[in-house]
Amino acid sequence: MSAAVIAIFVMSDCEVDKPSIIKRMASITAPRRFAVAFHPELERAESEAGEISSSLQHEGVETVWQYSLLDKNLQVAIDSGQIECLITVGGDGSMLRASRICAHQGVPILGINLGAVGFLMEVQHGEWGRYLPRLLRGDFRREERMMLRARHLRGEQALGEWEVVNEVVVCRGQMVKPIQLHASVDGYPMASYVADGLIAATPTGSTAYALAAGGAIMPPELRNILVIPVAAHLSPERAIILSEGASVVITVNTSHEAVLSADGGEPELMQDGDSVHVEASERNVIFIRFHDPGYFYRTLNRYMGKNPSTASG
Repeated sequence: MSAAVIAIFVMSDCEVDKPSIIKRMASITAPRRFAVAFHPELERAESEAGEISSSLQHEGVETVWQYSLLDKNLQVAIDSGQIECLITVGGDGSMLRASRICAHQGVPILGINLGAVGFLMEVQHGEWGRYLPRLLRGDFRREERMMLRARHLRGEQALGEWEVVNEVVVCRGQMVKPIQLHASVDGYPMASYVADGLIAATPTGSTAYALAAGGAIMPPELRNILVIPVAAHLSPERAIILSEGASVVITVNTSHEAVLSADGGEPELMQDGDSVHVEASERNVIFIRFHDPGYFYRTLNRYMGKNPSTASG
């Protein structure tokens, strides 16, 4: 497997109007109706959510609801327009679930990290007390991130549709045997693979499964799709970054089980000849950020030097 390529574009200090960034951060209307959602299976998450809710109420916030991320009433509250900001307590998986819940209504998300990595989050456990006052003053910026829309087709029949934050993966099933995959871009053949799978990722997803497969790391503000094979055998193994606005179709040729997974969700069985159509979604997920945009690179530098999922890392 080739080493990962880090594709980044860094602006020098002379190119960044820092006062204008601060001004934009301060000019955002502060939310007044909150939901605090916690991962129900993560230790300390519910109690932490309770402390955050109490702190918001103490600060005179108009409305605060508290939900498990698995509670269907959370989706109802989002859909009804009752919530202006969602604070999620958990790890990156919690942020992904919250993103899918909030994106269609444009509700911004603040993540409080209790997980092992928390790459999508700026605020760590024990830090939220310093940031809530800024949130209530509107002293933050809104970071919009691209989502993907994926459709599973069997001939002309649509079998499923998903919107994802990280990636869509088409891969082999339980049999330890590669599958044949064909990728076309905007209707034109791009490449054929014999591999364990093929990933179509967003820039956000470029630091997830795609990174483990040797893909490039993309700045989060881009709107390009990253395509990278998993364990390619005598096939193209390089990651390909598509032009903004391009779509990719992945077609399966296999005599054994193949599956589709959207953002690590439950696998959907695919048959020989099935295809997955992947394109940019019309919706974005919105993250609340307190640091300047360079925080992404500082976080990247910190994580690339160690494995944060190990206790000794």
